[in-house]
Amino acid sequence: MFRRSRIAVVLFALPLVACGGGSARPKADLAASKITTIGVNSYLWRASLDTLGFMPLLQTDSNGGVIVTDWYINPQTPTERMKVTVSILDQDLRADALRVAALREVNRNGQWVSSPVQAATTQKLEDIILTKARDLRRASIAG
Repeated sequence: MFRRSRIAVVLFALPLVACGGGSARPKADLAASKITTIGVNSYLWRASLDTLGFMPLLQTDSNGGVIVTDWYINPQTPTERMKVTVSILDQDLRADALRVAALREVNRNGQWVSSPVQAATTQKLEDIILTKARDLRRASIAG
């Protein structure tokens, strides 16, 4: 008899718990990746593509969040070429959700030779992409 009454109390109280007591649920600001079909933050993705738009693209994977460019030779410095890889690591728009890596080669006597990339170069690319991504997010919220 005691067992039946405990089950009845639990079953009776269950619908009240599920309703949440009638309080309204707070509305969350959804990240762009939560409402799109790509696997990474779409603001970072679009900003990365916009930033690297002047370079030929070798590979793009929106689900994995990887963009790889082909070698790019700046017409103003024809003896130097760059290759960039952007990795988007998270679905949230955060500074640590983005990683930029670059390769640089210099032409010496007709041969392309690896040369170090200044850390400021990759940092500058990350800053440009993050700024564009934030601008895209602000524009979509405003309107």
